[in-house]
Amino acid sequence: MSVEAVDREAATSSRPCTPPQTSWFEFLLEESLLEKHLKKSSPDPSPVQLIVQFLEQASKPLVNEQNQVQPPPDNKRNRILKLLALKVAAHLKWDLDVLEKSLSVPVLNMLLNELLCVSKVPPGTKHVDVDLASLPPTTVMAILLYNRWAIRTIVKSSFPVKQVKPGPPQLNVMNQIQQEKEVTENILKVLKEQAADSILVLEGALKLNKDLYIHTIRTLDLLAMEPGMVNGETESSTAGFSISAEEMQCQVCYDLGAIYFQQGSTNSTLYGNAREKFFRTKELLSKIGSSLHYTIDEKRLAGYCQACGVLAPSSDDASQPATPYSRIHSCLRSGNYQELVKIFLEDNSTPSLPVQFRQSVLRELFQKAQQGDDALNEICFKVCSCNSVCDVMQGRPVGIQFNQLFLKPTKEKVDFLLEVCSKSINVESASESSKRKMAYFLKNLCLGLEDLQLVFMISSHELFIALLKDDERKLLIDQMRKRSPRVNLGTKLITSFYDIPASASVNIGQLEHQLILSVDPWRIRQILIELHGMTSERQFWTVSNKWEVPNIYGNVILGIKDNLTRDLVYILMAKGLHCSAIKDFVHAKQLFSACLELVTEFSPKLRQVMLNEMLLLDIYTHEAGAGLSGERPPSDLISRVRGYLEMRVPDIPLRQVVAEECVAFLLNWRENEYLTMQVPLPLVQTNPYVKLGQLLAATCKDLPGPKESRRAAKDLWEVVVQICSVSSQHKRGNDGRVSLIKQRESTLGIMYRSEMLSFIRKLREPLVLTTILSLFVKLHNIREDIVNDITAEHISIWPSSIPNLQSVDFEAVAVTIKELVSYALTINSNNHFWLIIQADIYFATNQYSAALHYYLQAGAVCSDFFTKMVPPDVYTDQVIKRMIKCCSLLNCHTQVAILCQFLREVDYKTAFKVLQEQNSHDAMDSYYDYIWDITILEYLTYLHHKRGETDKKQIAIKAIGQTELNASNPEEVLQLAAQRRKKKFLQTMAQLYF
Repeated sequence: MSVEAVDREAATSSRPCTPPQTSWFEFLLEESLLEKHLKKSSPDPSPVQLIVQFLEQASKPLVNEQNQVQPPPDNKRNRILKLLALKVAAHLKWDLDVLEKSLSVPVLNMLLNELLCVSKVPPGTKHVDVDLASLPPTTVMAILLYNRWAIRTIVKSSFPVKQVKPGPPQLNVMNQIQQEKEVTENILKVLKEQAADSILVLEGALKLNKDLYIHTIRTLDLLAMEPGMVNGETESSTAGFSISAEEMQCQVCYDLGAIYFQQGSTNSTLYGNAREKFFRTKELLSKIGSSLHYTIDEKRLAGYCQACGVLAPSSDDASQPATPYSRIHSCLRSGNYQELVKIFLEDNSTPSLPVQFRQSVLRELFQKAQQGDDALNEICFKVCSCNSVCDVMQGRPVGIQFNQLFLKPTKEKVDFLLEVCSKSINVESASESSKRKMAYFLKNLCLGLEDLQLVFMISSHELFIALLKDDERKLLIDQMRKRSPRVNLGTKLITSFYDIPASASVNIGQLEHQLILSVDPWRIRQILIELHGMTSERQFWTVSNKWEVPNIYGNVILGIKDNLTRDLVYILMAKGLHCSAIKDFVHAKQLFSACLELVTEFSPKLRQVMLNEMLLLDIYTHEAGAGLSGERPPSDLISRVRGYLEMRVPDIPLRQVVAEECVAFLLNWRENEYLTMQVPLPLVQTNPYVKLGQLLAATCKDLPGPKESRRAAKDLWEVVVQICSVSSQHKRGNDGRVSLIKQRESTLGIMYRSEMLSFIRKLREPLVLTTILSLFVKLHNIREDIVNDITAEHISIWPSSIPNLQSVDFEAVAVTIKELVSYALTINSNNHFWLIIQADIYFATNQYSAALHYYLQAGAVCSDFFTKMVPPDVYTDQVIKRMIKCCSLLNCHTQVAILCQFLREVDYKTAFKVLQEQNSHDAMDSYYDYIWDITILEYLTYLHHKRGETDKKQIAIKAIGQTELNASNPEEVLQLAAQRRKKKFLQTMAQLYF
């Protein structure tokens, strides 16, 4: 053996081995294995996993020789498996909190039914008819456990549940999930029907005053050995885990309170019952102390009690101090809003109300104000002020609502706000952190006010004086006084950029502060001259870390020897780039012009850099202004863009974004001829954006012709496929197997996918966007495992296959399509072809309601909201069939039947099938007025007659009897009748799904 092999063997043998997981069948073979396994600190599989495995194996159906599915047999193996599941639950002490958290409703239902069975509960007997006092303790406890679980499950099912994000669709997994969902719904339906019985059983249990027992592993073993005894007092029925009467009543009261509270939304008198049960639970908890075997969420119990105190106040509460919740609820009901504001002010000094509750009260006040009660506007501001100051003190940002309500500040508003601030902080005892938060809030408040009188109200207030130091107050007041309108120095007669005289020296810190704030190039130069006159050691281009210049420019600028000139050029360019980024194009132009004038005197290289940046600025300015209204750019700008692309000046630092914007600009203004024929070939070969733009232009240029050319399209296709492809490499694992690893960060194309997406987001020309969308749709549809194709325009021009299909990252393609469609719809939300693509995407990902929304929107935008007929190239048979499937999966069966008429050949088979469904989630017979096909109406009449549904039958007969649907009418009349019903139905659907 070689040295390497010896080392490898030693390394392998030294690794710790993970013990294999114990299989479920091993517990069948060795009786004592279960208890040993459960005593481990971290058993694998866990107890709840064992319950699932045992019950799953015990309930597996059999398939006989005739291939017929038979129910699971009642043999020894299955009985032992069920007993093992019960033993594991007994090990968990039948804790419903643990079991409900980890087991699904069907599994827990099976487990508790098995418990009832082994506890000798007479089969087929209603629990409400059983005398609990006459039953053995373990039997009583099994009945109580089942009925407690029943009402807990009903309560839990009423809570909103966040939908689990589905993974990749797999048929077997989807079927399994759907089956489990249906079983759960059926169990819930039965539990809800029996809810009243379960409540009576639990109410009866509260009258029991004897201790109860629940099965342990030992008692379950005894039961397995005993002969079947019904309701017999055996050792196993009294030797279990003891539950005192108080503990049982405590649990039952809590669960009854929860179900009464849940039912209180439909019957408010039940809130009183809930209150009684919850307060009884509190009494029992204080009596039992820490010996309770089952935990109760005391915070949740306190919340329930508080809510019941508000919803069902008792006469006993009059002697007790009212809680803030009950006081606020009382104020809202009585309309005593001044008292409400007082409560919020009190709470600001000692916060106890949760932020969510504060926001909910404010939302309720806003809703009342919007309904026409103008007097509430002032109350909304006051409550919002209390909330905002509370947010400030707790380190949360001030919400947008406060800023909206404070848009028009008045003396009264400022007075109240200062009162809130004063009551929210005790300056003498508050921490430094709290003081700084309040001081910062007051400073920002001053800076946001334009009226100096209101500023003076705040700055002269005792709280403001106590929180801000003298120098802070002075600096703030100086800033406020200087906020007078700027003098436009550009109107002065200035002969040269260097001819501005410097002012007298001032503090360096103040000058640096002014340097950061100023966007006036002449003022910037004046400040720098003063600063350099005061010290020659500082590099003032480093004053602010927000001044950023691209590295390719920074290296050139920082090479300037004169310190003043270097600082001035750097700061002017950094501020110009910042203004351009925030779309302040006026100041950006001034800063760049000043910089251009400065560098022209000493650096041809920087002069060309500034000309390039000013070109980019002019493109941004036009695209954000006149370009949005469709006005073509001036010919001078187009010429400059072409000149930039053709420029061949050596050693000029170039930013990639300039070329990118130039290409996007030419594409947006349909300069396809230039991009296709006149762009220099070396530029196409070296710049990926120019290459991509040229291919897009060539493809678009060929599209309007009588024959769609495929050569340019094929070249563009190959480039995009390469961009969306990922490199793969083979790797040999420790076990000797070879695996394929995809390098998602690498690219085989001319640019990264994210760069291409960023470039496409600069495009606005509809034909270009349609072309690139069409390409990605075709690429998406080529995927082998695709179920639902997406449709798009011009899809036939692309190749129909890819040589190396495995190399394409189809997940990235799918993401790209979604992002491109979303972007395209921001450019034109009325493009029906783009809307159809968006709808198809939602359809393909099983989001049927959203798909219907976009299918209907596509029809609405091209028919003036269905006042005209939708063009047949928009609502093709494929689109209608997808709308039919969406409605069908949403259980809107009548809508399906009506849409079946929209097809070129009416789909009677589908229409008749869905009309037989009685569980429809739409308006059903209210839609009969939209049916124009007599055959469907006759079938409806027959169907309702057969079911004995007289009222619905009459509606169908009335629809048939309309004169315009008479078969003897001319074809034109029948067509008009059909069109009128189509329009009305689609308008109704739009109101439903928009």
